[in-house]
Amino acid sequence: MSVLKTFFKDTIIYGLAIVLPRLINFLLVRLHTDVLPNEAYSENTEFYVVAAFFNVILTYGMETSFFRFFSKNKDKSMVLSTAMITIAFTTLLFGALLFIFNTTISEALRINKDFYNLLVGITIIDTLIVIPFAYLRVTGRPIKFATIKLLNVLIIVVLNVLLLSTTYGSENLKSFFSVANSVEYIFIANLIASAVVLLLVLPYFFKAKFQFDTKILKQLLSYGWPIMIAGLAFVINENLDKWLLPEMENEFVNGAYSACYKLAVFMTLFIQAFRMGAEPFFFNHSDTENATQTYATILKYFTIVGSLGLMIVVIYIDILRPIFIKQESYLLALDIVPIVLLANLCLGIYHNLSIWYKLTDKTRFGMYISLVGAAITIIFNLVFIPKIGFMACAYATLMAYGIMMLMSYGLGRKHYPVPYQVSRIVMYLLISVVFSFITYYHFERDMLIGTVFLLLYMLFIAFLERNELKQIIKR
Repeated sequence: MSVLKTFFKDTIIYGLAIVLPRLINFLLVRLHTDVLPNEAYSENTEFYVVAAFFNVILTYGMETSFFRFFSKNKDKSMVLSTAMITIAFTTLLFGALLFIFNTTISEALRINKDFYNLLVGITIIDTLIVIPFAYLRVTGRPIKFATIKLLNVLIIVVLNVLLLSTTYGSENLKSFFSVANSVEYIFIANLIASAVVLLLVLPYFFKAKFQFDTKILKQLLSYGWPIMIAGLAFVINENLDKWLLPEMENEFVNGAYSACYKLAVFMTLFIQAFRMGAEPFFFNHSDTENATQTYATILKYFTIVGSLGLMIVVIYIDILRPIFIKQESYLLALDIVPIVLLANLCLGIYHNLSIWYKLTDKTRFGMYISLVGAAITIIFNLVFIPKIGFMACAYATLMAYGIMMLMSYGLGRKHYPVPYQVSRIVMYLLISVVFSFITYYHFERDMLIGTVFLLLYMLFIAFLERNELKQIIKR
């Protein structure tokens, strides 16, 4: 139980480091949807879709590889040095090529050339800081990690308000940048914030020996390249819909879809917070006694918390939604929210289950599973967007993540058996889904009925888990 206590503590600390900044950043959705028309918000979304692809390509799985080999290698400074030198070299080389061929690539990606140059700058900086941030996490420095993350988002928020707000905006600052399209202010704010973070983590580049070990590099690349492919597949699963909708529907619809998709951020933040604490924990405790039992317990409580999160957001969507989206033009796609929330919960369970291929160094299976998910996303979207519009995108995401979850569980049973409490996990998941969807679709978001369902569900969990919860609370 002490191991679980350590895990929950790490998850809370790193969770706050990720959740708090991103939640603050999420508050910008209200500013953006108030100021920008749907079409401009769609441009903003497409910008970050391309950025996501670039980030996966430039990091090529090195972050997770670094966790793996830093934890198991005795010469940790050599692992740090090799990873930093490799990332710095490839990032600067790739960035130079992106700038040299900016006209051709920006046209191919359907991005304004001015936007594109900002995109490349942001991507280069964000890639360079990956290993320093990973170093802070793996060496247990959550306060510094959280402080830098929070500062980054505060700079973004302040600059967004000064450049976009009609009430608190600074005309002098706006005239300094002198942009043709107000959406460009968002990208400028991001670039400035990323540059500040790079300066803050610069000292960690000098912690490395500036020595290079080709053997370690081969291990890092061998472990990491399947993760890169899996990452690309994940970006497809998460972002292809927002890339296809402007072409297959229109920019207006994509703006509404992208804004409503953001309402699933509460589940996304929970998953990201969990992963920040879980990934280093899983690697560092893989050799401890009863490790698999610990993993099983963690998945059960992850599902419980995630299921409660699903119900709370769905039941109280009419209270939460106006905080972030006020303009009626963006509410066109509100019905995707329960489906996207469930899809992200399935993704979170998949991340839990995927520990088997990371601990057994069989990351190629993660690649295979993710490719299956990407194929489902591509085919379903291309076939059904013309038939049912943006709802096809939400169903495709749910189908992709659901099948990935099931595949990982099936393969994990064979390669790294963990005694998951499958019947109880499935029961919790199904009850929360049924209650949530009945409340939203059948009772038309009736909060009173939804609250009754939520209380019944919480009492049910408390009754079944009463003994284990007492032990956790005591410790």
